[in-house]
Amino acid sequence: MMKVLVACEYSGTVRDAFRARGHDAWSCDLLPCDADPAWHYQGDVFDIIGDGWDLMVAHPPCTYLTYAGTRHWNNPGRAELRNEALNLFMKLVKAPIEKIAIENPVGYVNTIYRKPDQIIHPYYFGDPFQKRTCLWLKNLPKLVYHDSIIAKPEPDYICKGEKSKGKKINWCEGVKGTNKDNPRWKIRSKTFQGIADAMAQQWGTS
Repeated sequence: MMKVLVACEYSGTVRDAFRARGHDAWSCDLLPCDADPAWHYQGDVFDIIGDGWDLMVAHPPCTYLTYAGTRHWNNPGRAELRNEALNLFMKLVKAPIEKIAIENPVGYVNTIYRKPDQIIHPYYFGDPFQKRTCLWLKNLPKLVYHDSIIAKPEPDYICKGEKSKGKKINWCEGVKGTNKDNPRWKIRSKTFQGIADAMAQQWGTS
């Protein structure tokens, strides 16, 4: 059994995948947990970062790091917010934990820190969606997906506006929030179940 910290996770998806395999897994986020709150620490991850974890899977906020929002790159105050986000990412990289995986989309980190160890999509692990996801790994193997990969899904949306008319859009780019309690960013930030299960299965025995 491993002691696992899933940092910056409100959904409990990765946490519960590890718990299903018998690990003492906890999620941590500033937000309350959408799943069972019994194994969730609501607060600053650095309050508990030194509590003897064997493995950390971290999902630091990507709003100011991803290249998806390049049209806002030079907006006033954006550079300061980007540096704050990068500082959080790097503090997680340097956490006193033997095994670490940090997830983020392609963005600023790839250039200013280093390229990721692996780039995956949900359809590699059986979920029919494209969402390019980078993994930076410490003392962990790359995720294996040869037996779970499915056909590359077609884009979900076709843009109708004049600016990008005809452009094909994947789920992760075109998804819309359902209400104020389930906004777009929250839906997009949740880990797909296939990826969570692969992490628990492969890293839980590494």
